[in-house]
Amino acid sequence: MNKTWWKEAVVYQVYWRSFYDSNGDGYGDLEGVYQKLDYIQSLGADVIWLNPCYESPDVDNGYDIADYRSIMAKAGTMATFDKLLSAVHERGMKLIMDLVVNHTSDQHAWFKESRSSIDNPKRDYYIWRKEANNWRSYFAPSAWTHDEATGEYYFHSFSSEQPDLNWENEKVREEVYSLMRFWLDKGIDGFRMDVINLLAKIPGFPDAENPADISYLGNNPGIHEYLQEMHEKVLKHYDAFTVGEIPFVNPEDGLLYVGEDRGELNTMFHFEVCDYMAHWDMQRFKQIQARWYDGLWGKGWNSQFLNNHDHTRVVTRFGNDTEYREQSATCFATLIHTLPGMPYVYQGEEIGMTGIRFSSIDEYNDISMRNKYKEEVGKGRDPEAVLKELQHLSRDNSRTPMQWDSSQQGGFTTGQPWIGVNPNHKAINVEQALADPNSVFYYYKKLIGLRKQNEVMVYGSFTTHLDDHNQIYAYTRTLGDESWLVLLNISEQPATVNTADCGAEKLGDIVISNHSTRTNQETVIELQPYEAIVYRV
Repeated sequence: MNKTWWKEAVVYQVYWRSFYDSNGDGYGDLEGVYQKLDYIQSLGADVIWLNPCYESPDVDNGYDIADYRSIMAKAGTMATFDKLLSAVHERGMKLIMDLVVNHTSDQHAWFKESRSSIDNPKRDYYIWRKEANNWRSYFAPSAWTHDEATGEYYFHSFSSEQPDLNWENEKVREEVYSLMRFWLDKGIDGFRMDVINLLAKIPGFPDAENPADISYLGNNPGIHEYLQEMHEKVLKHYDAFTVGEIPFVNPEDGLLYVGEDRGELNTMFHFEVCDYMAHWDMQRFKQIQARWYDGLWGKGWNSQFLNNHDHTRVVTRFGNDTEYREQSATCFATLIHTLPGMPYVYQGEEIGMTGIRFSSIDEYNDISMRNKYKEEVGKGRDPEAVLKELQHLSRDNSRTPMQWDSSQQGGFTTGQPWIGVNPNHKAINVEQALADPNSVFYYYKKLIGLRKQNEVMVYGSFTTHLDDHNQIYAYTRTLGDESWLVLLNISEQPATVNTADCGAEKLGDIVISNHSTRTNQETVIELQPYEAIVYRV
């Protein structure tokens, strides 16, 4: 297996608008990220993934870009970005940016020209049709919006303010490659590529048999030619790391994007867990991990994550965010950092931050949730029932501000935050975590440190045990003579395991454990709720 720096790296995701507000306007900003770099470095992260900070009307929190070569005022200035990038590199870390090129904002100069007339030279920068088909978008009942001025419909995979680019147009592709070079020439270290497998569309836009299944939006003929061209014309000329956000794929599809012989992407996010598993399902999770390991290992590289800016915080969604918050936070941390693939830490995850339950739809900012609420209530459904139904997976669960201390607004801002701070910031915050040597933060720090010192966590093979057990996830990572046994009780009840059933009749040292009294003398172990323990065997 080829060894690379990025396979050995841990990525820390910064959703900057919720990270730290340096000027009191209620929005986090790039200066705030700069001021907190030492904190990120102290955790041990190697790479910072920065969510979009380009010029934007901010309809979808920066994923609607109006100018790819400038910084939005909320985030700061290009000078601040340059300062941040230099400081990241001075600390021995790397920075990747979000590349959002499936769509732009409807306020982008290209789209303003495109919609101005049917014969405008940039008309074909976007997708126009005289008639709409029956496709849905991610955010709306229809993927088409009628433009009265020209009498045609334009296509959007997301909101109507986010028209899709026409990747069949070579001029569009060259525009994208140019803007990628702009940022790579500045010195950034790569891209997280937003919904990158949506670039190619089904020829002719035929009606879907089941419009509710929006998988027709991605993975279509031509996508690999686009990505290979992107690699050939841009990426191969830089030491750039790439990770693609790739929904609607199985391992066989995934390998086409990240196969080391393909010349496309380095690694990817798939969404079999985060998009299709609303609550913890041990058997389903085990099967997903096994299939992706079998499909990619030795041929391509995977990513491991259980939350991000689009998905509810892990302790709330899959764990227990009250009675067992710290245990479930460290249990899932052990899981993510010992499974095969590249671990991602989403800001606040490392202190065990939880999701939120706002009492009114008006308190939510998430455009996807708000549009779905409006759609369902418009059908005559009870508003309170709809709100309750949507809360668990609302993207705002992970977008509440970073909790730095117990002061008002959690130390995030001196002003009024753009979205409400979780009331539990008085008990769950960075200041408290750093003062407690047994905190979730230091457990993450230890895990990340172990990964840097032990290649078995990165390149070790993966063998599972007790596959039918509904509480315990047990597996071995092996590299040469080094072998580690990972035991996780991902449940709220105790569970007994005999390590001999995991191929380990004798146990070596404990590598890491979230249970302070555990020893390596026991081979029949009653694992406590959300207990995690890793042995050398």
